[in-house]
Amino acid sequence: MDSFFRTHQYLTEHLNAPVRRSLMDEINWNDRMIGIKGGRGVGKTTFLLQYAKEKFAPSDHSCLYINTNNFYVQNVGIAAFADEFYHNGGKVLLIDQVFKQPDWSSQLRECYNRFPGLKIVFAGSSVMRLKEENPELNGIVKSYNLRGFSFREFLEIQTGKRLPHFTLDNIIEHHREIASEIMKVLHPRNYFQDYLHHGYYPFFLKQQNYSENLLKTMNMMIEVDILLVKQIELKYLSRIKKLFYMLTMNGNSIPNISQLASELGMSRATVMNYIKYLEEARLVNMIYAKGEEFPKKPARVLLHNSNMMYSFYPKLFDSHDVQGTFFCNALWKDHKVNKISNKDAYLIDSQHVFRIGEHSDKFKSKSEYLYALNQCDIGEGNQIPLWLFGFLY
Repeated sequence: MDSFFRTHQYLTEHLNAPVRRSLMDEINWNDRMIGIKGGRGVGKTTFLLQYAKEKFAPSDHSCLYINTNNFYVQNVGIAAFADEFYHNGGKVLLIDQVFKQPDWSSQLRECYNRFPGLKIVFAGSSVMRLKEENPELNGIVKSYNLRGFSFREFLEIQTGKRLPHFTLDNIIEHHREIASEIMKVLHPRNYFQDYLHHGYYPFFLKQQNYSENLLKTMNMMIEVDILLVKQIELKYLSRIKKLFYMLTMNGNSIPNISQLASELGMSRATVMNYIKYLEEARLVNMIYAKGEEFPKKPARVLLHNSNMMYSFYPKLFDSHDVQGTFFCNALWKDHKVNKISNKDAYLIDSQHVFRIGEHSDKFKSKSEYLYALNQCDIGEGNQIPLWLFGFLY
């Protein structure tokens, strides 16, 4: 156990966390079983260690971070390890990559039943369906999603300025006042293109080739998060990757599921399931028409975030595609995004219709639409700066 404490202390003391994630304040830390889901590369490990550093001294042995990649943990199992930790005074066990343990959900249930004074916070893949596929966790686990950096968080890192986040209603009603206050501190559009290109994943802070790192991450999302968690045979890996490529090359068009099924040699149902897995892995976002949902085919399939577009094949996408992807991903966290007949328009929460555009226009002020405008610092009326939607979290 001493070696685990030494590792924990080293990791917390050498933690580089340049921004405090807003999710830290959304979680009820009094719960005994907390699950943190998120796409690969968004900073789940850092988040766990950041919590440990905030709440406990590095040498406090009542809190311990472990990774199930450790061969000892894999061999003895989570429950046996927790037993040893608990009976040596342990109170909070932070478990990273929990899905690497084959029977992780049943072992977590055992921990919950046997150790009433132990809190477990675990992190795992966004592909995990904690309650739907693991009924033994029903009623005991509170699940949260960690996302990549918002534009607001990216700005905090780049400028050192503390910036607030806003609700969608606040932005719609008070965007001019909000943007004016932010503009007194910095000029967001000076940083916006950098964020679209390389600001979503925390590893942009490393002095390495960002696009190559992101390509590796995208491949790992399929090879590990989908195949391992969903227990899909390795022989289907190349077909899932081809499906991802074909969806991406499809651009703005409605995906033709029958054609995809024919080219991949799979049934329509299998194709739709694999697209759903790609979405759960945070590789794509499926946008449906109002009133429709999975397993029906989506009205549009977008890459999950704009950074992927530049790493995938940048010449394939124009600036409008990038802006639409940013907008949908920014809204996706807390809002329902639907596609409507106009290819540039999105219905948000069955209430607001947005169009993505470049410049302000006197004719737009007479429209029933709301506009998210790229070339805009401070909006007016129904015309809102696109960058401001990066302040939703």
